[in-house]
This record gives sequence, C-alpha cells and structure tokens, in this order.
Amino acid sequence: MAKKTNRLYYKIRKSPIVVIGGAVLLWIAGVAAGEPERVWEQACQICLSCIGLG
Repeated sequence: MAKKTNRLYYKIRKSPIVVIGGAVLLWIAGVAAGEPERVWEQACQICLSCIGLG
C-alpha cells in the first residue's frame, strides 16, 4: 500500500489571471488615449444642461 502524504497541492487557475490582466491592459490603454478627460467633459455637460446652466 502506498504511503499517503498530507501535503496540500493547489492548482493555480489561469483564467482569472488572464481576465484581470486583460482588464488592466484595457484600462491602461483607455487612460493613455485620454478617455477619463472625455468622460468628465460629457458628465459636466449633462449635469449643467440638467440643472439649466448650459
């Protein structure tokens, strides 16, 4: 009979790492393209037109 060991082996799942890595890359690309500024401009325009100042 083979001797059992009490060592725990964890299998590393790769799909969460790939998904998170892809999200980070897309986030970096969006920031590099200036998207946060554009979103801020649109949000300001919508808010100002909603309260009647624009």
